[in-house]
Amino acid sequence: MTSAPAVTVRAAHWSDLRALAALETRIFPDDAWTEASWWAELAGRPRREYLVLEAGGALAGYAGLDHGGEVADVMTLAVVPQRRGDGLGRLLLESLEAAAAARGAGHLMLEVRADNAAALALYARGGFEVLTRRRGYYHPGAVDAVVMRKHLAPKGADDA
Repeated sequence: MTSAPAVTVRAAHWSDLRALAALETRIFPDDAWTEASWWAELAGRPRREYLVLEAGGALAGYAGLDHGGEVADVMTLAVVPQRRGDGLGRLLLESLEAAAAARGAGHLMLEVRADNAAALALYARGGFEVLTRRRGYYHPGAVDAVVMRKHLAPKGADDA
């Protein structure tokens, strides 16, 4: 019996920039963040927080968060196509939620392409509610953005 490769979530490092940009281009070819974009995002710490997910020692996903006080925003979340459906997106989302709650956020917000059924399902299963749509938000293609929000339990609420 073979075991599944070890999965770890860790903070993104400067040394991850090239791999993040390459994976971003593979997953989002029409509007990928460049290596320079990733550099700017990592330079935004501590307000910005980026995580990478490694499976079997290889980059298999990433996620990012903007800590804005009471409301934190999911900046990005992606998993390599061959590992979708393995629970890695859920693991990244739960990691972002924990990071936001640890910083005192009461809500987590995100925008997702209206044509991304898998992501919409992930977020709905994760307890996010649809707030509104932003018409023609994503380019190219003028695809709508679905704006979603999740209420986070206050820090320490699980300890009671």
